Amino acid sequence: MILVLQIVLIITSLLLIGFILLHKGKGGGLSDMFGGGISTSLGGSSVAEKNLDRITVVLGLIWAASIIGLGMLISAASTAV
Repeated sequence: MILVLQIVLIITSLLLIGFILLHKGKGGGLSDMFGGGISTSLGGSSVAEKNLDRITVVLGLIWAASIIGLGMLISAASTAV
């Protein structure tokens, strides 16, 4: 079970990095340095951006749950010995 949670943690970590980098910059940050401040959105958030937000939040919740689960399993394994 610990191995499964470790694999889930690694996969969600990599996916979170990728999805966070795909987000549109809000201005004033590092995204402006790489051309993020050049384009402006006239109609607010698009459907793709909203879906990207939802996917990122779900991945973040899975990531946090896997960390908590790993902590609990490792703690239980160390006290059982």
